[in-house]
Amino acid sequence: MANVHMLLENKGRVLFCLILVNVWEAVSGQIRYSIPEEMQKGSSVGNIAKDLGLAITGLSDREVLIVGRGRTQYFTLNIKSGHLYPTERVDREQICGQKQTCLLNFEIIVEEKMKVFGVEVEITDINDNEPRFQEDELEFRISELASVGTRYSLEGAQDPDLGTNSVQGYYLSSNKHFSLDVQTGADGDKYVELVLEKSLDREEQDVHDLILTATDGGDPVRSGTAQIRVIVLDANDNAPVFSQPVYKVNVLENVPVGSLLLTVNATDPDEAINSEVTYSLRKMKDKASQIFQVDSKTGEISTVGNLDYEEAASYEMEVQAKDVGDLSARSKVLIAVIDINDNAPEITVTSVIKSVSEDSPPGTVIALIHLHDRDSGENGEVTCSIPRNIPFRLQKSFDNYYSLVSDRALDREQVSDYNVTITATDRGTPPLSSTTTILVQLSDINDNAPIFSQTSYTLYITENNPRGTSVSSLKANDPDSGENARVTYSIPGTQIQEAPLPSSISINSETGALYALRSFDYEQFREIRFQVQAQDGGSPPLSSNVSVTLFILDQNDNSPHILHPSFPTDGSTGVELAPRSSEPGYLVTKVVAVDADSGQNAWLSYQLLKATEPGLFSVGLHSGEIRTARSFVDKDALKQSLVVLVKDNGQPPLSATATVTVVVADSIPEILSDLSSLSAPADPQSSLTLYLVIAVASVSCLFFTFILVLLALRLRRWRNSQLFDSSSVTFSGVPVSQFVGIDGVRAFLHSCSHEVSLTTDSRKSQCIQSALNYSNRPIDEKKEGLLIAENLRNNEGNDALGPVSFLYLLF
Repeated sequence: MANVHMLLENKGRVLFCLILVNVWEAVSGQIRYSIPEEMQKGSSVGNIAKDLGLAITGLSDREVLIVGRGRTQYFTLNIKSGHLYPTERVDREQICGQKQTCLLNFEIIVEEKMKVFGVEVEITDINDNEPRFQEDELEFRISELASVGTRYSLEGAQDPDLGTNSVQGYYLSSNKHFSLDVQTGADGDKYVELVLEKSLDREEQDVHDLILTATDGGDPVRSGTAQIRVIVLDANDNAPVFSQPVYKVNVLENVPVGSLLLTVNATDPDEAINSEVTYSLRKMKDKASQIFQVDSKTGEISTVGNLDYEEAASYEMEVQAKDVGDLSARSKVLIAVIDINDNAPEITVTSVIKSVSEDSPPGTVIALIHLHDRDSGENGEVTCSIPRNIPFRLQKSFDNYYSLVSDRALDREQVSDYNVTITATDRGTPPLSSTTTILVQLSDINDNAPIFSQTSYTLYITENNPRGTSVSSLKANDPDSGENARVTYSIPGTQIQEAPLPSSISINSETGALYALRSFDYEQFREIRFQVQAQDGGSPPLSSNVSVTLFILDQNDNSPHILHPSFPTDGSTGVELAPRSSEPGYLVTKVVAVDADSGQNAWLSYQLLKATEPGLFSVGLHSGEIRTARSFVDKDALKQSLVVLVKDNGQPPLSATATVTVVVADSIPEILSDLSSLSAPADPQSSLTLYLVIAVASVSCLFFTFILVLLALRLRRWRNSQLFDSSSVTFSGVPVSQFVGIDGVRAFLHSCSHEVSLTTDSRKSQCIQSALNYSNRPIDEKKEGLLIAENLRNNEGNDALGPVSFLYLLF
């Protein structure tokens, strides 16, 4: 007990259980703290915010993360105070076992700055474990012939604490036969032996009960006890001897359970039963006792559990050989576990940005990744890679931390998101690898203008369309997303030809549908050219234009319009002259019509709808020419009334009619004699017209007589006159239609200023327009009549008659 008090006095210092904090920053940003084990939850480890230089007020906004390397997270950070606190019970013996220095490593990640700080927390030992013997009861069989001073090895007590907190001394209960001898080996282990101090006498006492106490050097002192029972036997004076003092073996960590590792051998020179040896393992840690066993008869040491290099790289234990007389020997067994590559690298994504703008510059940090491999050596060396065909790369940040950064410009319209597969591979044989995938989404910016599906549009609409008719629908696509891809349509122009564009065409701003706001007329304009603008909803907005041509398609909405024969404006009815001597095919006149429509709607055809003498005249189907179908006969009427139908080719067809009156006569007198017989079409003013014709005919006869006399007297005087030279014209060729007004003959002749020559050798008439415009020259009407008479005289030698000029002369 005196030794116990001495130790208590030497160890009488109070364990400084408060936090011993040694803080420094290594080159890589390493911070180290020291705390005792069994620290209470809520106790401060250190002010990490102060040591890292972080402002406490903004600590919560910085999203500071703690990333541990082990399976259990022992610490947490109070973001209000900046202090580091333990979250779990910290047991140094459980975490580090018998390691002299127990360190917990983790990293502090400041996501805002994308910085990583390494933190080491040293766990110092406290005296929280008492010494404990592997067996609570020890039994020795000692021969009564045992010599004084004989030593018997005792199983030492195990204390998982370190240093002075581990086993420091052994004490034996008071007795007169035995004492303890404690020796310290070169490795610092204490070896306890029971020493026989006085010879045993089995007849005096056959059993001795002793108490063995082991104490540590902690404060307060902790102790453990074991009971020793000594049974006195007869003589066994030789202890077993091992073949070698230390047994060493190397074994792969993946050996199957039950594998034989080695065989120990001890021999006893005694004979018979005293030479029988039994084996047992001593000084094994708790974990080792679950992994190894020894066959008590053969000395074979084998595995009963799985080896794991990452949990323990080596094991040290003692094997004891004891004979029946409890004489024993011990040998040390060293088992080295060889690492194999049985752990794939671990990938931890400690921080990642959810969305990256497509205009982010190269080098933008997207994620922070930590790699860890529990193997050692080359088996624990890890390389990291990503596919080459993506615009990202890995950049080493700190220790085994990597940053995923953009490598080149990004374009969301080409690829909107990337599944970045990160592969970590160790250098073991064979190598092991693991993968993880990070989804990188690109956020859109308005960098694309809307694009129409066509470079230009050609549209069609039929004229006379109802107002509000849908013409077509234009479509523009914007590869952006959201508001940047919302397209609105508009027509920027204001005028198309003579009409305002907004009153003619409109477009739905959302769908791009075009509507006609008015009814179009093909005859007014045939096409509309305008621009359509597509604009997105970005800021600033982008737009594009496309040219649109709207063609108006014709409908058959216009009837043919008769140009010739035109109806006189004075109410008279016109006639066409045809000589009675005309041959079949003689061109009497031509009906000329036009149609304001186009295409087949303007293709005109002519047909004779009604005639006074059916079969006398024919009309060209497409030319409109009226020709004689046969020769005239005496019974044919002087006046022939023809109704010509002009029809277009539309659906349904539209038509118009023209009434042509043809007067059949070979001479002027014949015409004049029959003028009275001509009657105009039924009209409310036809009676008045008839009276005027009769009056004009009468006056014309008197005037004709007067002219004949006057011409005879003054023929020579006017023959060589310059005026006659400039006004006389010879007429030849096929006559065109001669439009003679039945009720206005004089006016017609003045307007036409034509001469008609009928030759005796040809039935075809010849008509040439006079070079003089009589209606426009200021010539006396009387002189004009004389001039024409003179012209008639000159033509007498050619047996020609100018009936039209003669009629003109009459007036």
